[in-house]
Amino acid sequence: MTTARRLAAEPTALPATLVQPLLDLAVAGGAPAVEVLAPATGAKIADLPQSSTADIDRAFATAREAQRAWALRPVRERIAILRRFHDIVLDEQQTILDIVQVETGKSRAHAFDEVGDVAVNARYYASVADKLLADRKPRGVLPVLTRVEVRHRPKGVVAVISPWNYPLALAVSDALPALVAGNAVVSRPDNQTALTALWAIAAAERAGLPSGLWQAVLGRGSAIGGEVIARADYVDYTGSSATGRTIAQQAGERLIGYSLELGGKNPLLVLADADISRAARIAIRACFASAGQLCESMERIYVHDSVYDRFVSEFVEHVKAIKLGGALDFSSDMGSLTFRRQIDTVRSHVEDAVAKGATVLAGGRARPDLGPYFYEPTVLADVRPGMTVYREETFGPVVSIYRVGSDEEAITAANDTAYGLNASVWTKDTSRGRAVAARINAGSVNVNEGFIAAWGSADAPSGGLGISGTGRRHGPEGLLKYIDTQTIATQRVLPIAPLPGMSEELWAKTMTLYFSVMKSLRQK
Repeated sequence: MTTARRLAAEPTALPATLVQPLLDLAVAGGAPAVEVLAPATGAKIADLPQSSTADIDRAFATAREAQRAWALRPVRERIAILRRFHDIVLDEQQTILDIVQVETGKSRAHAFDEVGDVAVNARYYASVADKLLADRKPRGVLPVLTRVEVRHRPKGVVAVISPWNYPLALAVSDALPALVAGNAVVSRPDNQTALTALWAIAAAERAGLPSGLWQAVLGRGSAIGGEVIARADYVDYTGSSATGRTIAQQAGERLIGYSLELGGKNPLLVLADADISRAARIAIRACFASAGQLCESMERIYVHDSVYDRFVSEFVEHVKAIKLGGALDFSSDMGSLTFRRQIDTVRSHVEDAVAKGATVLAGGRARPDLGPYFYEPTVLADVRPGMTVYREETFGPVVSIYRVGSDEEAITAANDTAYGLNASVWTKDTSRGRAVAARINAGSVNVNEGFIAAWGSADAPSGGLGISGTGRRHGPEGLLKYIDTQTIATQRVLPIAPLPGMSEELWAKTMTLYFSVMKSLRQK
């Protein structure tokens, strides 16, 4: 049985002295407030003000005004603010860890993953923004005679629509490159985790970000999401594939850009030569970080037949040792699910699988004795087509294990999905691992890791294939998506046209010779 306990350190609420100043930052109040409860305890967090259409208009107007001045400031000044923000996040991490835990119910270790993500991205974009945003002078059509400059212009006001599961990482790490690129940001965080986003805005302003440049509006996506998209110059969204399709349609109608990171049904492959003990241990975090409420987490494990029994034995032993709890400290390994709908989905997937012949190797039970949305980390075997959990994303602490006879069979099974976000391959032969990884249809593949190696490498892009989304965060791509390029070409001395008295035929022959010479000189 999974170890579980309720600790005296569990909070009943965040102090009003912390909450109210954050609520005051939101551009909200024109619509009725909603009550937000702590998932781990059911205690009230706040009556959260909601934004009306007039509030949204005001937020965008303020952001646009602030953006005009911000875009004129040197990049080095914007970078300095990111560096100070980085320090504030690390120095004040205890406060933001408390907020994230209370709002989501996740363990402190998993909340710290978000602090680390924001720090890494702040440092990375502070290090590369000046180079990425610098003007370029590419070769002109006629060297010396044609001068070409490529300049980068911010989009304007970027809408960052972020989910509840990673409220700090996904609200902030997408906003930072947008801001350093010269844009303003209007955030629409999930109601459940709005305080986390508001804390980040307050911290950024203390780091020197101009007031009004980063605004937050509050409300359910179904209520205000369309209004936000209707006013934005670019949309960055993280969430479900179904909602992503709707946002793509809305953005497409306005011909504005968008980036979507959506769902995942991610596979983990254990090859015959894998380090089984290490794979079984690290797969725990790959599957159950934030109680499995992570688009990058593993929901399918394919294990070579020759090591299947050993891997399953060690993996299940680790799963059964996971400590559940909601304390605001590092004493628990896994926290609560965040919503009733999540625990209902988990329960439904497990019950459907068991009714159709699946075997529960670990977990499989809700734990209302701990809190309203606790559910044991669960391992299923004998999962087959026709079971809901076989294809649908559970987004909870449930993983299914499958026996395979070869690398080829594992790759085929891994790719048997409409999703394509993340994957993991385990082998002692890293060359073999990379070769297998290259054949998996996923935006990121980790060899001998679950998801942190790729996700935490801020200089590399991250995103999905298939119904897991489009566009990328992290890396140069994560900043350049927020800018438009402008080419300015200046022609000097001679026109790009026949000289006076030259026939079009002679012009064509001259240019043909020119093109051939340039090719022979290997010029661009």
